[in-house]
Amino acid sequence: MTSADTTATTAPKIAVVYYSATGNVHELAKALAEGAEKAGAEVRLRRVAELAPDAAIDSNPAWRAHVDAISDEVPVATLDDLSWADAYALGSPTRYGNIASQLKQFIDSTGGLWQQGAFHDKPFTGFSSAHNAHGGNESTLLALYNTAHHWGSLIVSPGFTDAAVYGAGGNPYGTVHVGSSGEVSDETLEAARYQGERLAKIAHKLVK
Repeated sequence: MTSADTTATTAPKIAVVYYSATGNVHELAKALAEGAEKAGAEVRLRRVAELAPDAAIDSNPAWRAHVDAISDEVPVATLDDLSWADAYALGSPTRYGNIASQLKQFIDSTGGLWQQGAFHDKPFTGFSSAHNAHGGNESTLLALYNTAHHWGSLIVSPGFTDAAVYGAGGNPYGTVHVGSSGEVSDETLEAARYQGERLAKIAHKLVK
């Protein structure tokens, strides 16, 4: 195989990093990772560390159940996962229209990589979940994308580029779940897979 052939077949490396309290964002993250892998990417699915005290977690049975279930299933994100990646997908539930403190704390630890220019020109996409339809999903994604602006990354939102986006409610900023609707729907999971596929395809073009 020639060097040109090797470059053409290089798989983009994607870090899917998220915080999830009760599991909805976790489901979106898994689906997005599946879509990226289907498109030929190498994916690291990572959760950020839980910072909330046990008293807060125990006050919500669904929160406690998810924390216990996920502890051995998904590794905790490290800065190495970010420096390794060619592209990023970050996800968070909305907290008063903003990203969760757990994800923000991880982002705030990236100053060293930022100074090195590690994030320059790398694709970046986001996903979210709120309890209510107008509970802050869009503002959370816009707040998350502020990180991409400062990193010098390239925002790759799903836009209205595929029918799957419309099937999940038509959010061009990123795939979102409305918690009050129950479990994450098949349509929303399909939109997340499409978002991961789109990110992988654009990352592949840049890597190539």
